[in-house]
Amino acid sequence: MIEWDQIVVGSSLPAALYAFNNNYPLFFAEERRPFRFDYVPSDRDLTCLKLGGQAKSLTTFEDVKLVGQPKELLWERLLFLLSLDGKMPLSNLCDNIRYDGDRVVCSNAYSKIMEFKFNECYYFGDVHSTGFMEQKDLDEDRYICYDYIAFNRGGKHDIDYIRTSDDFVSEIWFYSSDRIDGNTAVKDACAVSLLTKEQLLDFDYSETMARFKTVAEMESRGMRGLLNGHGPTGKPKYYKFRTTHVTRTKKRITTPAPSEGSNIKTPKFDEAVLLADLPGASVAYDRFLKYL
Repeated sequence: MIEWDQIVVGSSLPAALYAFNNNYPLFFAEERRPFRFDYVPSDRDLTCLKLGGQAKSLTTFEDVKLVGQPKELLWERLLFLLSLDGKMPLSNLCDNIRYDGDRVVCSNAYSKIMEFKFNECYYFGDVHSTGFMEQKDLDEDRYICYDYIAFNRGGKHDIDYIRTSDDFVSEIWFYSSDRIDGNTAVKDACAVSLLTKEQLLDFDYSETMARFKTVAEMESRGMRGLLNGHGPTGKPKYYKFRTTHVTRTKKRITTPAPSEGSNIKTPKFDEAVLLADLPGASVAYDRFLKYL
């Protein structure tokens, strides 16, 4: 039976960073890909991972918003390098991880695919992993919701980001539409909300209302649709925005319960520190990075 001294369980960006920086094997049964519009701080240099590129400036109604590389791109690079180094034995092929206090059994939809033991586990949370520790709900079952909204009219503008003062549609990210081939000037939107379980069942916080509020936030800041001529007094008239809700995805906010005096640890981490440690940790992967 395979035995590891220390392992990491979880697939979030902090879990991948922790495994990479400490050269630990990484296991997960639930893929936690970073949100499409989460970015590394603009002053963080990732050339050590061959992820160069200058900071990008987003057009907003407030101060200039500078962002670095997408966290999703960093996450993919870390998993790629861990895989090349044999630190992701199961890749993303595992559907369930079960720990019985002595050994870990990993299975896919059909059968057991690996069994191993460890001395110490750093647990970052995984919905499809059992036996490590209890999942503890935060803030009365709160969820992060992403509402993707297509603009069928009025999608051509220069704004990239809007920040509001409400948990419902707290952020609006505009991006070149995926519905049209190429780098189109037509933008769709993703509205981000922080909602409770009760609010998810309330029509006032539904997909339809998220679409309405997105348009309302745009219009309150002076954004308008296409010009539609002028009125009798010469005042310009504009077409209304025409939108369609595409999909809603949601993610429950949970945290692993602490495990005192056990070989299962829930590391307290600072993502900024984990990012700062990347240059030193990446030296061990130079034999792969030199080909990128």
